[in-house]
Amino acid sequence: MSIPYFLSFIHWRMNPDIFNFQGFALHYYSLMFAFAFMSGYVILLQIFRRENIDEKLLGHLLIYMVIATLAGARLGDCFFYDWGYYRHHLLEIILPVEFEPGGKVNFIGYRGLASHGGAIGIIIACVLYCRMYKVNFLWLMDRLCIVVALAGMFIRLGNLFNSEIIGTPTNVPWAFIFERVDMMPRHPSQLYEAFCYLIIFIVLYKVYLKKYNRQNGLLFGIFLVAVFTARFVIEFWKQDQEMFEQNMPLNMGQLLSIPFVITGIILIYLKSKWQNSEATISD
Repeated sequence: MSIPYFLSFIHWRMNPDIFNFQGFALHYYSLMFAFAFMSGYVILLQIFRRENIDEKLLGHLLIYMVIATLAGARLGDCFFYDWGYYRHHLLEIILPVEFEPGGKVNFIGYRGLASHGGAIGIIIACVLYCRMYKVNFLWLMDRLCIVVALAGMFIRLGNLFNSEIIGTPTNVPWAFIFERVDMMPRHPSQLYEAFCYLIIFIVLYKVYLKKYNRQNGLLFGIFLVAVFTARFVIEFWKQDQEMFEQNMPLNMGQLLSIPFVITGIILIYLKSKWQNSEATISD
């Protein structure tokens, strides 16, 4: 059945390059990544100052997060989504280039980045950081997850500029026609996720500022459940990113989200159990 054409559809023909000079391009996606790190740094700086934490620790943390996010997201995309290609092009995993037949090399940047890989990279980096600087892991994660939620919003806006991670065909009035892909009206799944992550950021930050001062992983647990449940649900309105996902009951994004949700539920349960124990002792 053909999908009717409505004038209310949004035609998206945005060029992903801010500029392109002799093969070197600055992408909107890269700009969104920069916004993610800058906004995260500013918010964490306020949190560190609020709790009288040495700001030098934040500078070290920023280095860990930049490396972990990029490395984890890159490796996640290569191993989870496109290993069939990268196992024959191993250098392209670590180099931002594309090798063409005849020896031609194109600078393309790191366009393949997977959020689940980034999440895994961040957690590993935080473990190493906490060991190095003697910081409580759950204390750090409770505060870091606030800015990670905001970063997720910026990353999905970057995906929108790239006309990637597009939604399934639809005839809803707010559908986007990604003209660089095809002329099919589709769910703007990037905006769905960006909006969810923005709401999660606002809620987590307000809870932290008004009520939260414990170091037990509650905010981190809420973050894991909220973010990855949203990701799991929105995947139903996303186009499969790789061909192998078409025959799967759940796609790769959903399968990778489940362990994070379970971990978040466990953290919230332990928090609730700890509160009940504390109340019993007080009585």
